[in-house]
Amino acid sequence: LPFGGVQMLMIGDLQQLAPVIKKDEWNVLKQYYDTAFFFSCKALQKTTYISIELDHVYRQSDSKFIDLLNRVRGNQLDQESINLLNTRYKPNFKTDEAGYISLTTHNAKAQNINEVKLEKLKGTPYTFMAEITGNYSEYNYPTNAELVLKAGAQVMFVKNDPSPDKLYYNGKIGKIVSIEEDKVEVQCPGEDEAIVVYPLEWQNIKYTLDEDTREISEIIEGIFTQIPLKLAWSITIHKSQGLTFDKAIIDVEAAFAFGQVYVALSRCKSLEGLVLVSPVSSNGIISDNTIDKFTRKVEENQPSQEQLQDSEKLYREELLVDLFNFYNLEQALYYIIKLLKDHSSGLQKHHLSDFRDILKKINEDIAGISEKFLVELRALLINDNGTEEDAALQQRLSKASRYFAGKIDEVILKPVREISIDTDNRKVKKRINEALVRLLFEAKYKHSCLKACFNGFVLKEYLSIKAKAAIEDVTLKATAMKSGFTGTEIINKDLYDLLKAWRDAKAEKLDWSVYMVLQLKSIHEIADTLPSSIKELQSVRGLGKKKLQFFGEELLEMVREYVNPES
Repeated sequence: LPFGGVQMLMIGDLQQLAPVIKKDEWNVLKQYYDTAFFFSCKALQKTTYISIELDHVYRQSDSKFIDLLNRVRGNQLDQESINLLNTRYKPNFKTDEAGYISLTTHNAKAQNINEVKLEKLKGTPYTFMAEITGNYSEYNYPTNAELVLKAGAQVMFVKNDPSPDKLYYNGKIGKIVSIEEDKVEVQCPGEDEAIVVYPLEWQNIKYTLDEDTREISEIIEGIFTQIPLKLAWSITIHKSQGLTFDKAIIDVEAAFAFGQVYVALSRCKSLEGLVLVSPVSSNGIISDNTIDKFTRKVEENQPSQEQLQDSEKLYREELLVDLFNFYNLEQALYYIIKLLKDHSSGLQKHHLSDFRDILKKINEDIAGISEKFLVELRALLINDNGTEEDAALQQRLSKASRYFAGKIDEVILKPVREISIDTDNRKVKKRINEALVRLLFEAKYKHSCLKACFNGFVLKEYLSIKAKAAIEDVTLKATAMKSGFTGTEIINKDLYDLLKAWRDAKAEKLDWSVYMVLQLKSIHEIADTLPSSIKELQSVRGLGKKKLQFFGEELLEMVREYVNPES
């Protein structure tokens, strides 16, 4: 299957700048692909994908300016449009005017403008050196590693404010009013107070697949820490993609690539905020026949109303079938049981039986029932003309949701939250912790989705709750992360904690590994059985003759003091 059967959603604007591809790279790739654009992807060409054109404009509100931009975008400029655009040609415009940013075609030109402007400013230059750790490519630096700033410099924020205040965003323009060794104050137009800016960090993240859990995990390969600013009297059109400006000076005289003119002009909110360094002609707008051809195909193949209705029906059915499918829960539990079996020698035996009991109840009360219900549900959905209007179906969904949510709470959430697994093997402990978190997350997520249907299935409400449940910061902490067991598992929890603390201190004093002094399963058994003699201690697993000889009396003394604190 193309893309491994995964549904793909691709969003972008083909009329903006084309992919950047080096000559030597293209010499290899052109043997396999017709173009460097996404639609030449072999896997994509094997699919019957749908293309939808989004035509609502948010950045601009003036209909005349929007029409002008659309004509530039489609390379359909007539003389009237060219005349309107060139009313913004200001050959004697003073670039020192506050709030304007210059957009140029080449990086060297932008850099030169910024350096000249900075040099003209009076005052002391401050140099901020980035702190770079690990692997972080210079090509991906978000701003200069050696950032030279002065009070009065026009700057642009290059990162969103991570604080709750959200005082700035990537692309916001302002002027430096104060500089100290570790902070910069920036005043932005229309705001009363200056923004205090401190260094922030960017992470170079590598994504890997965990072979055990089959989950994607993040590895931070490098960190770039710097003041999130860059000089912004001028930036390249390429760097301006995605940004919005109230005022911009556009220099596209040396435009060399498809999409450059359109991207530059469309960064501005209004025609009035735009200043042209040189007049624009229809010959200066570069088109790409490959893009034009694909765009026409998109326009001619918009999905029909019937296709939309069929897709909506299929989507509702997929959501509902998925809602009552508990495969992920079962798999998460199977994985925990496998871990417990593989490492049973260092764990309490009852843990394996506890989770086997949970699995048995899931199979009987959840998975088994869901298989029968899914047969019934699919039959009900055959004649579905709109789930929300089908009273019989809604009643059945409500009843089923309440049943399965109750069972998840009873069979999984409540008992698993009471289980705490401890082991001296840190690697094993970490894997078990992660597996428990995964199980609890899957159960909590499914419970939230089911709860959303207690009063019936309403698509918009369900999707909202489902999305929130999926991205919710998982505050569940597998109780295995704690240092001991919960009260439901240990009869004498205080003694368990005392013995564990003694064991850890003794190991440190002797410079031994903790398990060489006393294993956790031994501590657990002593805390449960309260042995009162060496003979009774001998029956505790993990306590051989040498350990009894070294530590027997100390252990018995702690048990006696716990049992008879007054004696």
